[in-house]
Amino acid sequence: MSQVVKPPADAELSRLIWRHLPLFKRAAFFSFVTSMLVLAPTLFMLEVYDRVINSRSSTTLLMLLIWVLGTYLIMEWLDLVRGKLMYQASEQFDVSLRKRLFNASFDANLKNPNSGTLQVFNDLRTLRDFMASPATTAIMDAPASLLYLLIVFFISPWLGVLALIGAVVQVAIGVQTERKTLPALTEANKAAIGAQNYASGVLRNAQVVNAMGMTGAIHQRWMKRQRQFLAKQAEASDTAGMNSASAKLIQMLQSSLILGLSCWLTVKGMLLGGGGMMIVASTLGGRVLAPLAQLIAQWRLVVNARDSYQRMDNFLKALPERHYGMSLPAPEGYLNVEHVTAGAPGSPYPIVQGVNFAVAPGETVAMIGPSAAGKTTLARLLIGIWPTLSGKVRLDGNDIHTWDKGELGPYLGYLPQDVELFDGSIAENIARFGDIDREQVREAARQVGLEAMIDALPDGFDTLLGEDGARLSGGQRQRVALARAIYGWPKFVLLDEPNSSLDEAGEKSLLETLLELKRRGSTTIIITHRRSVLPAADKILLMREGQLAAYGPRDEVLAALQKARQQQLVAAGVPPQVAGGMA
Repeated sequence: MSQVVKPPADAELSRLIWRHLPLFKRAAFFSFVTSMLVLAPTLFMLEVYDRVINSRSSTTLLMLLIWVLGTYLIMEWLDLVRGKLMYQASEQFDVSLRKRLFNASFDANLKNPNSGTLQVFNDLRTLRDFMASPATTAIMDAPASLLYLLIVFFISPWLGVLALIGAVVQVAIGVQTERKTLPALTEANKAAIGAQNYASGVLRNAQVVNAMGMTGAIHQRWMKRQRQFLAKQAEASDTAGMNSASAKLIQMLQSSLILGLSCWLTVKGMLLGGGGMMIVASTLGGRVLAPLAQLIAQWRLVVNARDSYQRMDNFLKALPERHYGMSLPAPEGYLNVEHVTAGAPGSPYPIVQGVNFAVAPGETVAMIGPSAAGKTTLARLLIGIWPTLSGKVRLDGNDIHTWDKGELGPYLGYLPQDVELFDGSIAENIARFGDIDREQVREAARQVGLEAMIDALPDGFDTLLGEDGARLSGGQRQRVALARAIYGWPKFVLLDEPNSSLDEAGEKSLLETLLELKRRGSTTIIITHRRSVLPAADKILLMREGQLAAYGPRDEVLAALQKARQQQLVAAGVPPQVAGGMA
């Protein structure tokens, strides 16, 4: 399936939020209705003062009580429905983004293994929690505050002006909270992410840290990052806490001031309705400021959600979604490397330069060369993990990067230099966590010499390995990874130092595996520093200083290397007859 990279969608995240807007609209509608029903206690008090006390009617009081209790039940039900709608919207948002972020995180880690992409999942959780939080509820309640303000103005313009002044003061407190806490909270979030990433990196190397007594020094470095985070968070929390307390104080003061002004207006004959209207005005005046006060109290959550949104938005823009065109036919294993120059992702400096060669289906190529010659870099290019700076790597004539990895994966086998196994059973690891074909799993294990060892385990192939295969030795982990690479006998297999942890028996099994791959027509490239696997090779590829130094039939390349070695020894003053033996 050919691959097309969709251009960066600047509004991808916002479009996704808008897609769930209908649920938020329904929740906002229920919020508005609930806000209107909040007037019920106020109307109840007004009716009690105006009707019940004057008429002394118990029947009227009973009917009013039934009415207000029914209103409370409806409000509770509406609040419950609103909460469910907001939770449903937040969950749907999370589900719709989860796969996209998962794939983008893999792309980011391929480009930079230390990119700390796990933070984006924390950001997703922060946004999801914000969508169902009291802060969002306060935003939905804000329109009702305007209606309360209009009612207060209708009761008395003087009371309305006082309520408006309180609202303006609350907004000013909110702006000040934003201005003073935003830099500190942003820095605190960055420091927290840095401390988390540092701790994750250290924990991955816990054995080294413990063995060499580095725990104390590492802890000090981690605490330095933690102190930066805590200092910024404390600074922001102090400011936000002070402003939140001020907002609550303004809300209480306004309620009392409106009550006092209502009383004065009543005494002066400028407010009709008596004591009942005084209480109504005081209650509504307090309700005008309630959403603003709640929003200010939740301001840290608002800032965290905004920072998370910006990080996720930038993350998705930098890693546009990949779309695939028509499916490509199953590969036969013809590999063609066309003048490839490449380096580490994100780096303009090449590690390999001008590499050009071809491998026919069914051929086995041994890639050799000194350390830091570019062998592992070339391997990552051949398997499609890293991009090229120039040139192409083609499998059956198609750019390796245009294949859908989900479709191509079963036809590829890859054993990296650093073996990674995953939390799961032995069978699941060998079967690549897909549908387990027990016969193929057993065949792969038998081929690499693991079957007897696995059968001897209490749970056999269902034995759980733990994180990174911690229950196995280094050689056993490498053999399980080798079995995974050859599972299903893929058409193209790349093995990077597959015998680095193997004993003599393991070396023998590896050689037999290479011969079996050749017999089955698999194209195989093996990177090695040992001569024990060379008998299985049809060709040898020599890398030196990032360039292709030699490539051709095994015996010809070995003879040329031996001759060059002899010439070097003779040039160094070694007698020819001695040089021949040393070479």
